Amino acid sequence: MRFYTSHSLILAAFVAIAPLSIANAQVAAKVNGIEIPQSDVAIMEKELAAAFAQIPEEKRKDAVISYLIDLKLLGIEGKKQQLDATPEYKTRMALSQDRVMGEVLLDINSKKTVSDAAIKEFYDKQVKEAPKEIEVSARHILVDKEDDAKDIIKQLKKGSDFAKLAGEKSKDPGSKVNGGDLGYFVKEAMVPEFAEAAFKLEKGKMSETPVKSDFGFHVIKLDDKREKAAPSFDSVKEQIRSVLERKGQAELLEKLRKDAKIERSTDEKMVEPKK
Repeated sequence: MRFYTSHSLILAAFVAIAPLSIANAQVAAKVNGIEIPQSDVAIMEKELAAAFAQIPEEKRKDAVISYLIDLKLLGIEGKKQQLDATPEYKTRMALSQDRVMGEVLLDINSKKTVSDAAIKEFYDKQVKEAPKEIEVSARHILVDKEDDAKDIIKQLKKGSDFAKLAGEKSKDPGSKVNGGDLGYFVKEAMVPEFAEAAFKLEKGKMSETPVKSDFGFHVIKLDDKREKAAPSFDSVKEQIRSVLERKGQAELLEKLRKDAKIERSTDEKMVEPKK
């Protein structure tokens, strides 16, 4: 987890580097005898995840290693030129230290506060407090003309198979191949006219008259009506973790701000920030 990540150097192209024969599996590469450990690669894979998102997954690790090799080469050269003694280097290094220290602090704080138990507790509370929502499973046959829809209703009342007619007559390509089946949906997922008619039907019943919408005329059959189930814990666990991590970050920073004496420079005067 990163509260703030800044890359001072993202190279536009990677230097082609021949693979090295390294006996130690914990070492990803060596540059002039200086080791680049696999642990650094793992850290940078997370750091560069967004920047390297367009690189194919199977090539991403090699790209990260190439990036670290380039950084090491530039670092070695910078030291040769004694850039680590310059004011610019010292200023930027101090900022980098604060950034990394903050990231480590937030990581450790999150691990302490965002446990699996805390995530499950949050999930259970949300499920309990969430308003109950009804969803239905329905089929439809969509045609352009009202008279065609009325004729389909007559055929259905005489015993024709709904799924068969949907496959033959419906102009909805997404559902006609499945006998007009739309699956389960909530009321807000459909256009108002269709949703209103579908949710009024009883299970196993069909619309007695054509239902008009901007798409044409629908003949609707309701297959099922039920209370919508909550998403499974496993499917939302990581989302909840992210929410709790961000909440923990905000709370920690708020506490630190509250306990600190903070002054800002305004018009050459140091003043307390407004709260």
